[in-house]
Amino acid sequence: MIVMKFGGSSVANAERIRHVADIVARRIAEKPVLVLSAMGDTTDHLLEAADKALNEGLVVTDSIEKLHLDTVKELGLESTGLGEVTALLKELNTLLTGISMIKELTGKTRDYLVSFGERLSVRIVAAYLNSISIQARALDSWDAGFLSDSNFSSAELEKDSWNLIPKALLPLIGGGLVPVVTGFIARDRQGNITTLGRGGSDLSATMIASALKADEAQVWKDVDGILTADPRLVKKARPVETVTYEEAAELAYFGAQVLHPRAMQPCIKTGTPVRVKNSYNPDAPGTRIVGSLDKKAGPVRAITSRKNVTLVDIVSTRMVGQHGFLAEVFTTFAEHKLSVDMVATSEVSVSLTLDADHELGALKQDLSRIASVEIRTGKAIVTIVGDVRRSSEILQRAFGTCVLLGIQVQMISQGASKVNISFIVDDTQAGEVVIALHKCFFEPLSKEERL
Repeated sequence: MIVMKFGGSSVANAERIRHVADIVARRIAEKPVLVLSAMGDTTDHLLEAADKALNEGLVVTDSIEKLHLDTVKELGLESTGLGEVTALLKELNTLLTGISMIKELTGKTRDYLVSFGERLSVRIVAAYLNSISIQARALDSWDAGFLSDSNFSSAELEKDSWNLIPKALLPLIGGGLVPVVTGFIARDRQGNITTLGRGGSDLSATMIASALKADEAQVWKDVDGILTADPRLVKKARPVETVTYEEAAELAYFGAQVLHPRAMQPCIKTGTPVRVKNSYNPDAPGTRIVGSLDKKAGPVRAITSRKNVTLVDIVSTRMVGQHGFLAEVFTTFAEHKLSVDMVATSEVSVSLTLDADHELGALKQDLSRIASVEIRTGKAIVTIVGDVRRSSEILQRAFGTCVLLGIQVQMISQGASKVNISFIVDDTQAGEVVIALHKCFFEPLSKEERL
């Protein structure tokens, strides 16, 4: 059994849906369960419609209706898929009319509104699969066993889901059906629709795979897996065959477009492998995410970078050794609701990084009671993810590369996960550093370079 999750670009129109159906048809012997996102930019269009209803009193769903009704027509589903799609579009218009009249959009209503994208998507895809003789059934996630708390826009799944999902899906799979399940959404105990927040669609897929004890959760994207670097920056970037859950999480935290760390939690719990595949290149093997790797793997798995970072240097103005300094520093950050990325400390100082979109004037004023504070913008985090048991080798080669480039490293941090080494350079230097590091770790020397 496999679980196959397809994102919005993979089901963006009739042509892409036919392509997905072909991918599924070739894997029908593996008893697939499908998890789908909304078609294309439907979620954005739903939110735009909500803004118009709330602020202008207008109910505008033209682009949403056109995409879905045109897709039904192009797929030849007028006699089988049109009814449910039309009913959902009517329900959507009723909801937007209500928003336009009462001039209110609560978190609860917003989640209900956003859910229409996934609910429309699964019905169209299931109808098309049935039309090409693949027995399928569209399921809203709550009919597939998803139960969440009531934290609208970023709901967490309840423990009951672990038992409810197999109870709902295994009989369908056993009966030869392909369940087509909405990603990203769930329902709470009161019956209200919720959304699962960042990484929610991927979380839906990994939760199903883990609860069903599937052989693999496949997340189909538009790249050939997790790459050794950003291909827009490094022309010779290549797919990584295998990474650990921890390595994939670090890559996601530090800028790589892979699974959100939250989405991997169910699979980490059960040891279920995750594979990142390319829906535009289905024959590519993709990247497998597992619990542990063969020790023969190379020292570095991938290199990533994140620009637009702020570096904050904090030096205590108190006597050396006075207790409570770090506690006060981090309490101050908590009071300002600021999340820290990297940290490097000594007895009297701490350097850390933040996303640059924060206003830090008030923070600096509060910290100045106990320390001198220097804030430097225009920085970038460069992260090397790999086997940090070989950190001495990685550091020697990485900093040797920076020396050759004439680039000064401004801060370094090794994560507690022991799978990443990160350091700070100027924004303008990040691309040059990543290209050079990729060449150092992944690109063999030419004959001329060896000579």
